[in-house]
Amino acid sequence: MATFNRRKAKNNVTQFPKTPRVYKHSLRRPHRDDSALARPTLRRRSIYLLPNAFTTAALFCGFYAIVMAMNLKFDYASIAIFAAMVLDAIDGRVARLTNTQSEFGAQYDSLSDMVSFGAAPALVVYEWSLRGLGKWGWLAAFVYCAGAALRLARFNTNIAVVDKRYFQGLPSPAAAALVAGFIWLMDDLRYAGTDLTLVSWIITLYAGLTMVTNVPFYSFKDVNFRKSVPFIAVFLIVLIFVAVSSDPPKVLFGLFVLYGLSGYGVYFWRLFKGKPVSIIQTETETEAADDKD
Repeated sequence: MATFNRRKAKNNVTQFPKTPRVYKHSLRRPHRDDSALARPTLRRRSIYLLPNAFTTAALFCGFYAIVMAMNLKFDYASIAIFAAMVLDAIDGRVARLTNTQSEFGAQYDSLSDMVSFGAAPALVVYEWSLRGLGKWGWLAAFVYCAGAALRLARFNTNIAVVDKRYFQGLPSPAAAALVAGFIWLMDDLRYAGTDLTLVSWIITLYAGLTMVTNVPFYSFKDVNFRKSVPFIAVFLIVLIFVAVSSDPPKVLFGLFVLYGLSGYGVYFWRLFKGKPVSIIQTETETEAADDKD
């Protein structure tokens, strides 16, 4: 059988390397997981519903108080401010119990407090009594509103260095209770606000200036509600509820007047005993408390 010699490549012909075959599966798009790694991941920011719902309700009560004051329904306005106090006390405890604390909730709570316990009481008392004083009337209302704003700003910045057992200055809900409680009581007794301009002016200035002082007011934060208490404590709580329900304007205003004066009693008592009046925690005081524990 005849054999034929294969042709050899000529020397003047350039040899190119063979290109690899491209199969269809190599032209497919990369896997979804690979593309996800290449793109930056975006975290969805969310907020907690339950505590912020109570804060929103407190904000609504403050806004409702302003609207009722514009409609000359000052009893409804005062009750709305007290309702905002109850809701403000609940939202923080709900956040701690459900472990839903957040920076957004803290900032939102401060803004809600500014409306409910800063702007609302100032506008309500101005519409009720201070309008007739002219410039001195709205100046007193502004001192209260500015005092509430400064009080809330100082509370947010000094929260880590202040003794938890005391508030630095009169807390804004208590200051609002002084103003709103006085309006509610006088309206219940059928007194017109124009007849009590001087008294309302003094109370408004007292509440506004006391909020920015360094007078210590007991905060009740060291009370542990999870511990067992004697039976008499439960009975005292029942008596308090009965007293408040019997005549809310008189009892509530009387309680907050006592609380509004208690800070000065603590201040002068500590000054008389030679104890440090400032409630800003120092290193020595903190170490002493740790040794005592």
